Amino acid sequence: MLKKPSARLPKALQGWLGSKKIEEVECVISDIAGVVRGKAMPLSKFDRLENVYMPSSIFYQTISGDYVDLPIPNQWTENDMVLTPDISTAICSPWADDVTVQVICDVLDLDGNPIEIVPRNVLKRIINLYKQKGWDPIVAPEIEFYLTKPNLDPSLPIEPMLGRTGRKVASRQAYSMAAVDEYGRVIDDIYDFAEAQGFEIDTINQEGGAGQIEINLVHGDPLKLADQIFFFKRMIREAAFKRDCFATFMAKPMQEEPGSAMHIHQSICDLASGQNIFVNKKGEPSKYFYNFLGGQQEYLPKAICLLAPYVNSYRRYVATGSAPINLEWARDNRTTGLRIPISSSNNLRIENRVGGMDCNPYLGIAASLACGLLGIKKKLKPREALKGEAYTMPRALPHGLIEGLELFNEAPELEILLGKTFCSIYRSLKRHEAESFLQVISPWEREHLLLNV
Repeated sequence: MLKKPSARLPKALQGWLGSKKIEEVECVISDIAGVVRGKAMPLSKFDRLENVYMPSSIFYQTISGDYVDLPIPNQWTENDMVLTPDISTAICSPWADDVTVQVICDVLDLDGNPIEIVPRNVLKRIINLYKQKGWDPIVAPEIEFYLTKPNLDPSLPIEPMLGRTGRKVASRQAYSMAAVDEYGRVIDDIYDFAEAQGFEIDTINQEGGAGQIEINLVHGDPLKLADQIFFFKRMIREAAFKRDCFATFMAKPMQEEPGSAMHIHQSICDLASGQNIFVNKKGEPSKYFYNFLGGQQEYLPKAICLLAPYVNSYRRYVATGSAPINLEWARDNRTTGLRIPISSSNNLRIENRVGGMDCNPYLGIAASLACGLLGIKKKLKPREALKGEAYTMPRALPHGLIEGLELFNEAPELEILLGKTFCSIYRSLKRHEAESFLQVISPWEREHLLLNV
């Protein structure tokens, strides 16, 4: 690593800094759940360091913080991982009291090899498989979340944040500008923070739930977009904290409200020509377009535990909750799991609507792209495009995490693409989480079983 890495900061960060002097640098990575992990240090230390070291055990924890015994040799020796800051990812933390910079790190072992279980490395692995074929995958994520009242007692239901009118119903109007204005101060802070960090927001709109917001991001490189979502989740939470509310990315935080998704728009660009390979020379959908669709239909159910990683995730898949329950496809049809948005022929793309906002963005994008790539490799053909509402079709998605994990076990092709060690560890962590949840007695059980059975 070159000396004084702070001299190579991105232009957007340099513009925000101006004459301000950096006081603290946070070297961060994503764990399996997408939690921000890392080390903070003064700028003087950052400019002197060659690498940062952290134990591999941060990838052995569940979302509840439990450590799990995993099928890997010498697990508890907790070997050091080498974290090398990727200076191109450096952004500011505009909410911090001190002048603070965050930078995502590349994670390698002591011999300089990428560590397979790191989510960012999983996505890099999939992107490289595309590049080996001369292709560049392009994605455009949509992220949904709720603004809620602070929930300090987990035994109490989550309630939506009340906006300026104080009326919950006012914020339940999809695409209403008045509903967006309900949370104007939080949204203004999100805009300000995003601009300071050098991120471009495509659009912001009110979704169908009370206090539910959607942000659409500009299409581009999958790794950069996953990095952006990783940063955005933290930034949005901080914007909410500033206004005395919570931002939650749970898939289904409130029983009577719709769930939150991470839709992924996907296409593939030919590296040599720059053309969208989903379109043939006649301007019509190509064989690659249909093969990619076929791969999504065949493999997304088997990869669903990466896109719906928690027991709560599967509560979102109900037709009455405006979420897909199968993987039919159609043009301009929001009831299908795979939607083809209206676009020019050159911008033809496939929108995966089954992913939840609770997924790790690196893993969710990697899983979706891997399913499409398998479809191309195996020349799979999709079912006929659906006419009418997909909610009337049979359910094709699993009902819970354990069922999703069982399907994941039946996908050796996916395991090869994503990495066998990663898949083995991921299964173990998620099964532990699912079984831990089964030990919890819910209010529903106390209400209906206590005196009736």
